[in-house]
Amino acid sequence: METLTSPQQQSSGPITRGCQWFKALPNKFCDKTMEIVRKTKKLGQDDPRRIVHSLKVGLALTLVSLFYYFKPLYDGFGDSAMWAVLTVVVVLEFSVGATLGKGFNRMLATFVAGGLGVGAHCLATLAGRKGEPILIATFVFIIAVIMTFMRFFPKMKARYDYGLLIFILTFCLVSVSGYRDDQVLKMAHERFSTILVGSCASLIVCICVCPVWIGEDLHNSVATNMEKLGNFFQAFGDEYFEVSEEHDQSSENKKSYLQGYRSVLTSKSSEETMANFARWEPGHGPFGYRHPWKMYLKIGNLTRDCAYKVEALNNYLNCKIQTPVEIRGKIQGQCKRVSLECSRALKEMASTFRKMVRTRSAIVHIDSSKEAAEELKTLLRTNLWEEADLLEIIPAASVASLLLEIIECIEKISEAVNELAKAAAFRNGNATVLPEQPDSIHQGEVQNDSNTAMPVPHIAIIVAE
Repeated sequence: METLTSPQQQSSGPITRGCQWFKALPNKFCDKTMEIVRKTKKLGQDDPRRIVHSLKVGLALTLVSLFYYFKPLYDGFGDSAMWAVLTVVVVLEFSVGATLGKGFNRMLATFVAGGLGVGAHCLATLAGRKGEPILIATFVFIIAVIMTFMRFFPKMKARYDYGLLIFILTFCLVSVSGYRDDQVLKMAHERFSTILVGSCASLIVCICVCPVWIGEDLHNSVATNMEKLGNFFQAFGDEYFEVSEEHDQSSENKKSYLQGYRSVLTSKSSEETMANFARWEPGHGPFGYRHPWKMYLKIGNLTRDCAYKVEALNNYLNCKIQTPVEIRGKIQGQCKRVSLECSRALKEMASTFRKMVRTRSAIVHIDSSKEAAEELKTLLRTNLWEEADLLEIIPAASVASLLLEIIECIEKISEAVNELAKAAAFRNGNATVLPEQPDSIHQGEVQNDSNTAMPVPHIAIIVAE
């Protein structure tokens, strides 16, 4: 039996909810404000250069605003002084390379397009008042078609895409507005002058006040990616063969090492952008004029190829079908040795690459991994799997196969790093051979079973700066 409710009772629900919402509004506002404050603080702590860049933009805009505040400067440029302010807003970027690239594109495009616009206006006036708009429209159509199509060329889009857009904009403004304004030459001159002032102000502030060199960021990014792969191989052996089941600080480090490689898989776009901007930067610090930035992309591509194999290797850690521990133990020694030597090779390359030292110290670890790989191949050719189920064999055999392929990837990375070191004139390092110390997450030596040959003693090459 249904109960009847009065209209007052029916309307009390929304009113009550509305009162509760208004009462909770101050608390929600405070929580939201604190969340924004926490995110802002974290953003600044992650990279303090972001705060400095914000201050630099404010400083540059304040400087160019003086053209409006001081009458002598305003009389020289008039209302066109606003173009200087707009130029600072669009040109001043986070890094020196990006600012130089956009500033050069804007100045060159404005100068060339302004000159062509004045020329188009002069030619159009020769056709008389009736023929002038037809010629101007024709010139605008041709320029727009050509410049837009040029933007599809990969090299033009990578370095001059912004300049081509400014070229179209400036040509249309000068040529079309000249139809109603006879002082087209003065307009083009004022526009170029104010854009020149805005671009120069942006460049001066960007270079002279805490400069951010994008080339240095690219250099460190490539080294960090190699180090992340080295961390994965450092932890993979113990994790796959389950040497220790204790959950301590060391196991937590292993988990972070095993996940760090994922950022390498998505680094292609950022590396290409950084390499493009780095080519605009002048020589600074250890990075000289015409530094071989393109070779960084080659190393990045090889590092990502290795990371894709690492992704496949990581999938076997959580595979539903696992090879029994007894069977895995037969190849444990060789696989762990390959993994450990790959880790040492990558970390050695990352360290010397970051310090811009030219050595071939990583070759020692690559050769050692090859020796372990030959032992692993010999072991796989024996009747090791006779009494095992085929489905149980496949995961362990796939892991061994991937480790063998990864050695080739690391060797290619080493060759690319050596080529870059030679082209960029890295300084030579004096190498001293010392006994290798145990890795931080390995508390003991790898124990080989009866089928495993005795391991070759590991050595590390310490580079003296």
